[in-house]
Amino acid sequence: MKAYTQLSSFEGRGSFEGWLVRITTNLCLNILRSAKRRPESTVADLTEHENEWLENRLADVSIARHDASERGIVAADLAEKVLSQMSADDRLVLTLVDGDEVPVKDVAQMTGWSESKVKVQAFRARRKMRKAVEELLGRKMKK
Repeated sequence: MKAYTQLSSFEGRGSFEGWLVRITTNLCLNILRSAKRRPESTVADLTEHENEWLENRLADVSIARHDASERGIVAADLAEKVLSQMSADDRLVLTLVDGDEVPVKDVAQMTGWSESKVKVQAFRARRKMRKAVEELLGRKMKK
């Protein structure tokens, strides 16, 4: 590929074969230089203690990712449950402003509300949502 893309630089002074050999040699040298700057270690090069430590760290990271994913799903389910009990205006403003991070100005244009109404609606909807979540969690704790 390199020779094909550089074909226009062949001036015909030497042999075409020599030109190809020079391109190949330079390319190989560049790859070797690059490899020296970024040496790779293989798992086979690790001691038993290092390999055990690495496996434990990878397991810890995997567990943490799974737990975070599970918490995210639970939080999303809880938010969906609470949102479904709210008014359409509250749901709309929370979804746009907090969920989709649409600027207040854009939400005002989309809804036909003033920017101050969007801010007040969002503030009140957040307060209602917080209260609903606290009530849900309070009921769960008492059970």
